[in-house]
Amino acid sequence: MKKIIIRTSTIPDSLNVLLKGQLNFLNNQKEFEIIAVSGKGNSLEEVSKRERVKIIAVDIKREISVLNDLISLFKLWVLFRTEKPIMVHSITPKAGLLSMLAANFANVPLRLHTFTGLVFPSKTGFLKKILILMDKILCLCATNVYPEGQGVKADLITYKITSKPLKVIANGNINGIDTDYFNKSLIHFNLLADLKIKLKIKKTDFVFIFVGRLVKDKGINELIEAFVKLQNLDVKLLLVGDYEHELDPLLESTLNEISNNSNIISVGFQKDVRPYFAISNCLVFPSYREGFPNVVMQAGAMELPSIVTDINGCNEIIEEGINGTIIPVKDPKSLFESMLKIVNNESWRNQLISNSRYKIVSRYEQKLVWEAILTEYKKLLIEKKIKNV
Repeated sequence: MKKIIIRTSTIPDSLNVLLKGQLNFLNNQKEFEIIAVSGKGNSLEEVSKRERVKIIAVDIKREISVLNDLISLFKLWVLFRTEKPIMVHSITPKAGLLSMLAANFANVPLRLHTFTGLVFPSKTGFLKKILILMDKILCLCATNVYPEGQGVKADLITYKITSKPLKVIANGNINGIDTDYFNKSLIHFNLLADLKIKLKIKKTDFVFIFVGRLVKDKGINELIEAFVKLQNLDVKLLLVGDYEHELDPLLESTLNEISNNSNIISVGFQKDVRPYFAISNCLVFPSYREGFPNVVMQAGAMELPSIVTDINGCNEIIEEGINGTIIPVKDPKSLFESMLKIVNNESWRNQLISNSRYKIVSRYEQKLVWEAILTEYKKLLIEKKIKNV
């Protein structure tokens, strides 16, 4: 009889994007049956079809709401009591807290949480204290805690979130990257030529690309401030992602610049970002906080150098002067100087390009990460003396 493992996230997009392929890989193991749990949405249905796993929708709100959170906690507890999983493995903050609490109350033997990023280091005051408390409760209820990278691990230790052992699986990152899929050679020349025409990008343009949510925490205000100083050059800024006007809005001046600057091209969320990487020259990712950002790995696999901030994950993927450059957080001046240098210094840029894909393939190939996760699951079951592994 297969052992049930439940993977949870707050919103279905996290399961759909962050764990793409991994759930199917685990579900195909003879000893496991995977159930995917998150809030409702088309992405959850997509997970079911692509990963071929059972899905169950439980509404979990990203924002703090005592009543809604208690309702979600109860529903998760009922679910775990009904399905009787041997393991619950959560990602994302709210799903982690509620899943670990519910799994603890339901006596699930193995309760795993992967910290894909920490929210509290960038917050202040009472909110920061609340977020730290939530993560401490999460870790108290979990049997095993996995930071996504060494930077996240260091923060968990610094803030004394837990005294439990903290293990980074493989070289970090929750899912690795499919380097066969993220391969520039797969994108047809004609498709790229048509896309450039559609976006009004000239052959002489140097294209910076940002991929992610267009929010303050991703450094978009600083990015726009830095980019406008490059207007005397043939440069374009390609923004691939949606706004979150309610949760983390941009400055009004930033929104106006994006709307009115003909050199800034905003294309919204794109299911397949590869063609956009392929017409670009450099990823710029000035985020305030991350766990282990997929987009930086994707860009590298597509042979793009990256300008990133000195934060968790980014400073593990990017090696200064090798496959990109690292700048301080919230520093539009340093961002501008790095963007200007990569445009003007062709030899330096070519050096970064030559290392970009190799660095990703050698450390973050998806199958390496999946096998490491599978090995960890089996090890935990043996340690718990659960038979038939």
